[in-house]
Amino acid sequence: MHIRGAVLRTIGAERPFADSRPLELVELELDPPGPGELLLRIEAAGLCHSDLSVVDGARPRPVPMLLGHEAAGIVEAVGEGVDDVAVGDRVVTTFLPRCGECAACATDGRLPCERGSASNGAGELLSGGRRLHEDGHDVHHHLGVSAFATHAVLDRRSVVPVGADVPPQVAAVLGCAMLTGGGAVVNAGRPREGDDIVIVGLGGVGMAALLAAASLGLGRVIGVDAVPAKLERALELGADVALSPDDAVAQGLRAPVVIEAAGHPKAFETAFALTAPGGTTVTVGLPHPDARASLSPLTFTAEARTVVGSYLGSAVPSRDIPRYEQLWREGRLPVEELVTSEIALEDLNEALDTLADGRAIRQVVRF
Repeated sequence: MHIRGAVLRTIGAERPFADSRPLELVELELDPPGPGELLLRIEAAGLCHSDLSVVDGARPRPVPMLLGHEAAGIVEAVGEGVDDVAVGDRVVTTFLPRCGECAACATDGRLPCERGSASNGAGELLSGGRRLHEDGHDVHHHLGVSAFATHAVLDRRSVVPVGADVPPQVAAVLGCAMLTGGGAVVNAGRPREGDDIVIVGLGGVGMAALLAAASLGLGRVIGVDAVPAKLERALELGADVALSPDDAVAQGLRAPVVIEAAGHPKAFETAFALTAPGGTTVTVGLPHPDARASLSPLTFTAEARTVVGSYLGSAVPSRDIPRYEQLWREGRLPVEELVTSEIALEDLNEALDTLADGRAIRQVVRF
């Protein structure tokens, strides 16, 4: 079938992206779903820093590539062997499928699936190969999803069903921002009764972590960011305190659980400085591979500190997405508040600038 999608042909485009226009809207050929796969009509797709990091070269991927990985849609066809998802179901995409067979899949979410990581790096589906073509040439998949398009073919293990009552824009954000940010708190940070939780970096993932922290009802939830508008928004979303990084350090703020969600060395250093003795610093942001931070090794020993890396929120999507879905349904997790604006496919290049400037939490493409 013919679809329309946003293809990245080269990485490292110069800003402003509104002028360099790295994403090109084109017609592509999409194969029908094979065994263990499904065809999805995309309803909503969020624009995430993981998309931006491919465009600007911080996370090199093979090109040409159809971007987009945080999405929700309706199943329109299923391949042979798919019997637990039906045509008409609404599903959420997840950007790291789990094969369920490798050693990493036995770590309860702590390590990313080995096969899923390999297929993502190659621009393929977990089931192998590519289903996207342009003029007879293959186009790579982004993280097994490629959601900036009218339709997508995915491996069944790249989606999680949700109820029909979950709006598309809410369902989409569950699959990346909420899964990553919420999991950093719940799965990696593991706060206990009365624990304060600090979130450093209040973008889409950071705000999702803040929502998850607030839903737990433990100690105080404290947002930290250098952008005043984000501090104001954090208070509206349930933070008890919102501070700039300099103010947080100057006031001697320390907490047992601190989440770093900015993906920048300075933010990581700030998060570590704000972690109390015996506490846990969880880093979920994705900095440039060449980035380096400076920490005192003595602090780890003298204060019995722990630093935990959390990829995709240390999540098992099939387990965690239904949990967040139920919290949303109960009114305890207002995921829709993360959506800053709804945009069209044609707006993606301008939206990349908005994201890079830190002027949005989540921009969602609606179809």
